[in-house]
Amino acid sequence: MNRIDRHPTPVPRVGLVLTGGGARAAYQVGVLKAIRDIRRQFGAPTTNPFPIIVGTSAGAINAAGIACHADRFDLAVAHLVDVWREFSAEQIYRADALGVIRSGARWLTLLTAGWAIARWRRLNPRSLLDNRPLARLLEAMLPLARVPEVMRAGHLQALAVSASSYTSGHHVTFYDTVGRLLPWTRRQRVAVPGPITVAHLLASSAIPFVFPAAPLTIAGHTEWFGDGSMRQVAPISPAIHLGAERVLVIEARRMKEPPGDLVAQYGYPSLAQIAGHALSSMFLDALPADIERLRRINRTLALLPAGMRWRSGLKPIETLVIAPSQSLDVIAARHVQNLPRPVRMLLRSIGVRGSNGHEASGAALASYLLFEAPYTRELIELGESDTLARRDEVARFFRTGRGRVAKARAVRVGAKLDVAANDAPSVVNTHIA
Repeated sequence: MNRIDRHPTPVPRVGLVLTGGGARAAYQVGVLKAIRDIRRQFGAPTTNPFPIIVGTSAGAINAAGIACHADRFDLAVAHLVDVWREFSAEQIYRADALGVIRSGARWLTLLTAGWAIARWRRLNPRSLLDNRPLARLLEAMLPLARVPEVMRAGHLQALAVSASSYTSGHHVTFYDTVGRLLPWTRRQRVAVPGPITVAHLLASSAIPFVFPAAPLTIAGHTEWFGDGSMRQVAPISPAIHLGAERVLVIEARRMKEPPGDLVAQYGYPSLAQIAGHALSSMFLDALPADIERLRRINRTLALLPAGMRWRSGLKPIETLVIAPSQSLDVIAARHVQNLPRPVRMLLRSIGVRGSNGHEASGAALASYLLFEAPYTRELIELGESDTLARRDEVARFFRTGRGRVAKARAVRVGAKLDVAANDAPSVVNTHIA
């Protein structure tokens, strides 16, 4: 009997899915903190409750943070809380005047007058901001070499992060798992096995236009990658492919913004408003569409007799979604002034303004770049309070305390999944804030 057999992963296997959202991912840390506290309250084991962890964009960084310390879940959460509570933009991208001029100002000049100035055309600026500080931060805070160790010890079954290839047009899920799991392929989506590195996290979190594309080697050749939220049509699917039988999704944006809570923006949209709208669509739209599709699949499967469902190879899956109860755009509008002055001036040039009475502009774009402690702390507190308000649901999901076992519906799992025909689990007990 090998070491894995002596430390079996929990059954049913719980998958954690962390979506993208730049600085908004601080909300996920608050949710994880509350989950840790709820489990403590009910006397649950302090071991990692998520044998399968999947992340995209900034969610990939949080996912890696949990995976590195999967043998000590409480420590992993505490470490993430410490990092996100003390954030400053300088840890993520060059925020000094010279750095902003070299990246953002040069990039904007190319957009406006570069076509007429030969030397600007030759320089070919790559992004609005220079995220080389992020690479140094990840190297310092994430001991990714521990991931194989905690896997061998039975504390983690799989870690996966997603990125989008500018070279091939494919959405790629990079995964590391216990044992040998054959990669899956779907239309415009592929999976690639292998160790997860800092390079994968940089690629997954490379917000288009904002941060530069990152190179990764696949099958002996180099491809350039951007944020994993692009072309991500089935966010939950990787967790199911990796064996999850129950899935917790932590979203970094409200699933639906009530009209009364939107940040007021009048007149012709600025470049910042357009960019913020595009990013919001990229980071959000796939998940609600995926959930709605899964609900329709559930209703169809519920019409089948039990015997037919059994013969079809379907099995029960639960999915719980936790999302912000407040608009993060509104919160961001209150914190724009906390950005370093050079970054604030750069964003102002494309239309970002802080709140002024009831008006703000470009707050959505700012919300992804506000890696500043006053903003991230507020999001952590929001994530924590939203989750504690649903304490009983969380307890039931983890089968903790006196939580009643929720009824699950059948869904298709494994390598035969496809987006057009049951490519992700059916959603049960899904609560959209």
